[in-house]
Amino acid sequence: MTARGGVLHASGDTHAEERAPTTARLPAVIYVLAMGTFLMGTTEFVVAGLLPEMAGDLQVSVARAGLSITVFAVGMIVGAPLMSMLTLRLPRRLTLVLALGGFAVGHIIVALGSSFALLLAARFLTALATGAFWAVANVVAARVVGPAASARALGVVGSGAMLATVIGVPLGAFAGHAMGWRGPFWALAGLAAASMGLIARYVPHDGPDQQGVSMRSELSALRSGRLWLALAACATTTGGVLSTYSYISPLLTDRTNLPAGLVPLVLVGFGAGALAGSLVGGRLGDVRPHATTILAAGTTTVLLLALCLLSGFAAPTIVLVALLGLFGLGANPVLISLAVRFAGQAPTLGSGLTVSAFNFGTAAGSWTAGLALDSTLGATGPAMVGAATAALTLIPTITIAVTRNRRRSAPPVVSGGGGSSRPSSAARPRGG
Repeated sequence: MTARGGVLHASGDTHAEERAPTTARLPAVIYVLAMGTFLMGTTEFVVAGLLPEMAGDLQVSVARAGLSITVFAVGMIVGAPLMSMLTLRLPRRLTLVLALGGFAVGHIIVALGSSFALLLAARFLTALATGAFWAVANVVAARVVGPAASARALGVVGSGAMLATVIGVPLGAFAGHAMGWRGPFWALAGLAAASMGLIARYVPHDGPDQQGVSMRSELSALRSGRLWLALAACATTTGGVLSTYSYISPLLTDRTNLPAGLVPLVLVGFGAGALAGSLVGGRLGDVRPHATTILAAGTTTVLLLALCLLSGFAAPTIVLVALLGLFGLGANPVLISLAVRFAGQAPTLGSGLTVSAFNFGTAAGSWTAGLALDSTLGATGPAMVGAATAALTLIPTITIAVTRNRRRSAPPVVSGGGGSSRPSSAARPRGG
């Protein structure tokens, strides 16, 4: 697998997956892309802290206002692969700039609008733009640094979204309470407009590889079984963690008996852990990708089970929530890197599908966790659902590792005269 010509050309195997880590500094474009994902992560989650104000101003119930979150998730699930295909022939730099432009326009519509239906339409538009940006940003980041540092670069790009949970969302919620809920949307629109200039400056031109892409070659990636295994892991790992995170407040207040005022501080701990996990996981993933994904899934399962058992004690629960952020989302950049590789000549579609898989896992996990919360399991129900979902991640991650080992151990086949085939002399086992 090479980065020659400006794209990741994935062969049928991943011989370069485990190699010495690179110590070179990442180029500035990686951090520019991370700033973009910071905006995307902020807009996805900041609405949760503004729902009462939005509902009162638009004269709808809080539950109905929550549809703005659901619509955004649906837009991300549909939008990432759809926009990847629709912008296939466009230069990636132009796609990123247009995505930020659509992002800014969607936020301006929300900030100016007085109709709840218009708000939902604008949120869907914003989600389409977000999906397009995220899918292309992952490919650009991996292309710029090459396969030896792709997971590390994707970890930094993904850390922008993690940083949003630590800084962007709390600041957005504070600004919304101080100046009205429309204020954060104006701010995000302005920041997106400013980011368009940085993207235009730092993202390099596409190589000649982009000129020959076609929708048929992109869709051929769907025949890769290992791609679907990576996507399944994306869905279950995120679904396991965020199904618990979505309902962590009832657990902390009802079971742990923490004051409601301390819940945001615990969530900041989760966000800090997720930020560190994305960076550390990206570095480890360039050296031992399969060990990283398997270890993260196993550890996340254990942490969620421990959270079910120890949620009655404040100190262990606070530590477990922070560790959940560290391990639960740390494998995401590695899974994205693997999916892009397994997609072969269709890296943008592979990246877009990971965005859909992450959001599908989040939506399905949160829905199931909500049912568990209302059941006899009570406040620990979401964590139990999360543990079971996270454990499922071990199936695709172990399968990917096993199939890779089989591919590496299989001797190469060389055609001989008369159509016969035999292992090359270099691949024959010694001593017989």
